[in-house]
Amino acid sequence: MSAETAPSAGAYIGHHLTHLQNKPMAGVIDFSVFNLDSMFWSLLLGVVGSLLLWKAARNVTSGVPGRFQAAVEILVEMVDNQAKGIVHNAESRKLVSPLALTVFVWIFLLNSMDFLPVDLFHKVFEWTGLDHSIHYFRVVPTADLSSTLGMSTSVLLICVFYNIKIKGIGGWFHELTTAPFGAHPILWPFNFVFQMIEFVAKTVSHGMRLFGNMYAGELIFMLIALMGGTAAMSLTGILLPIGHVIAGSIWAVFHIMIVALQAFIFMMLTLVYIGQAHDAH
Repeated sequence: MSAETAPSAGAYIGHHLTHLQNKPMAGVIDFSVFNLDSMFWSLLLGVVGSLLLWKAARNVTSGVPGRFQAAVEILVEMVDNQAKGIVHNAESRKLVSPLALTVFVWIFLLNSMDFLPVDLFHKVFEWTGLDHSIHYFRVVPTADLSSTLGMSTSVLLICVFYNIKIKGIGGWFHELTTAPFGAHPILWPFNFVFQMIEFVAKTVSHGMRLFGNMYAGELIFMLIALMGGTAAMSLTGILLPIGHVIAGSIWAVFHIMIVALQAFIFMMLTLVYIGQAHDAH
């Protein structure tokens, strides 16, 4: 591609940050518009993660475990220990512990899509002739705010479920109207508003934290990729390809920690919020 036909850096990044959608956005909030790429990868990797855990459970042995079984056992033990330390209701942990494990594995797989080459699928679409119908395609669902807020909203609904299950509707309503400022009837509206703000703030921050880190990581990978593209267009930029390889390698190693850490943080916050739903004020 010549310099005349090559897209600008802004156009390149904008193209790679645009979702494949079922219809164009109308410029306003439209809940009938879906990011098909995020939905596809979320469902596919959810099935992959479930199959991996199912395979580990099916092939478990009491003898010397293989490397895959050993890795899954370490992961299960880690999640179970965290759940025991936060959710003290043993009956609830029968559901919460597997839920936390599923959340960790699922988000880890979703985050790991960021390691794929930026232009991989666009090149595949060009080779197969699909580029005429698929102009945009993103592969990191956790860099999509609608995906992460959907996950955090699901956690909110689970917290509501446990609030009602553990405390009863009457007990939870009493908590909503009497905490944190006191049980005087004058304070009930203030307590209720404060509780609603807390629920909304926790849900939004839960999803925004994961989205912000993964979106920034995806953007940095694109900027590093552009370094290589710039080097290819310049005969004098001999040091730029070297810097591209070094920067890309360093960021990839650092990003491995981010991918695992963000999955762990989301899982831990899920446990913390569910644990809070068990606590009485």
